[in-house]
Amino acid sequence: MEAVALSRPQKPLNRQILDRQRHRLCRADYHRMAEAGIFSEDDPIELIAGELVDMPPIGDEHAGLTTQLNHLVHRSGVKDALVWVQSPLVLDEHSEPEPDLMLLRFRADYYKQAKPRAADVLLLIEVADSSLSYDRSVKRPLYAQHGIAEVWIVNLQDRVVEVNRDPDGQDYRDIWLARAGDLLQSRQVPDWTLSVSELLG
Repeated sequence: MEAVALSRPQKPLNRQILDRQRHRLCRADYHRMAEAGIFSEDDPIELIAGELVDMPPIGDEHAGLTTQLNHLVHRSGVKDALVWVQSPLVLDEHSEPEPDLMLLRFRADYYKQAKPRAADVLLLIEVADSSLSYDRSVKRPLYAQHGIAEVWIVNLQDRVVEVNRDPDGQDYRDIWLARAGDLLQSRQVPDWTLSVSELLG
């Protein structure tokens, strides 16, 4: 059967106008807005693909798990990595998310001179409850597009850790679940092992 090329339907006129009027914020715009007092550093807002995204309030378990992860990393004595908690990550001029926890390559200035970028990230962890769908469908592909080698999503809804490895530019090729009883070891930080039962038990 001969293939027939189908023309793409035209967008409705109002959608065309909307697309033309949309303005993608850059990081400079984002920081100018904060400096002007439009929002504060404590407001749950992230710059994602040029848009300001309101993040849901951090619940008690989410906050506690992030603190626990931080404690577990320090207790393990991880070497040659810095812990970065709920602080900005520069991906490009239009995206500056704030992951729950990252292990970064050691840098003598502790990233005081410039925020970390994707190449600095050894392991990125998001703790997700109400944000689970967003973390999977928006943030995970964004991290893959920027080549972050390993992303763990601590899924509080299903009590599992979603392990994402081997970015292919759009998403991750290697995606699997770690459950209670499993021990997780990061490829990028091999001297840290995480017990899923200890974290989510």
